[in-house]
Amino acid sequence: MFGSRLELAVAYHDSLVTAGPIRGLNGPREIPVLWSRHIINSALVGYLPSRVLPEGATVCDVGSGAGLPGIPLAIARPDLQITLLDPLERRTNYLREIVAELELTNVRVLRGRADPGRDATAGEFAMVTSRAVAPLERLLSMCLPLIDTDGWFAALKGKRANQEIDELAPAVRKRVRDLEVLTTVGPGDVDVATVVVARAVVHDSPRGIQGKRRSR
Repeated sequence: MFGSRLELAVAYHDSLVTAGPIRGLNGPREIPVLWSRHIINSALVGYLPSRVLPEGATVCDVGSGAGLPGIPLAIARPDLQITLLDPLERRTNYLREIVAELELTNVRVLRGRADPGRDATAGEFAMVTSRAVAPLERLLSMCLPLIDTDGWFAALKGKRANQEIDELAPAVRKRVRDLEVLTTVGPGDVDVATVVVARAVVHDSPRGIQGKRRSR
């Protein structure tokens, strides 16, 4: 899955093992499943069809937290330009440190939040992704303003993915098209992930990121 960059994924894993519990990024009980449940699951976003995630795309990881799914995705797909967005200073401090340590030149870190109530310039990302941040309806409202023309939303979800789609309000459904649940499969057909994808419908008054932009 990570090819010649496996060493970077191992270093990231080791960082979450040591720094994660201390800095409130993950709990001790998560350590045994960091690979399967978190790192590999995140990297599987990189196996989305090229219509959703083309080569060289700009990607925003909303509510990145400890860097999931953004950092594993950046390691697996160095062709992508990835922004890690999180509102908490302690998290963005860690993200800047680990991005620098791993020398991920295709990653930048911003402290801020996707704010659906703030008018800004047009969305700048070809794809916006997220993992374990909010229910689908709220997540769409947060993420859609950040997506560029013909860009995509892609959220890692679990068994309730179809149910969350069924529960979407009509007003939210009108803001997307090509809404579906995809299953991404890694090398050897061993690892799979469930991803809800949708194409953004462009509006006259797109909204953007609230917060101070800072590079890594």
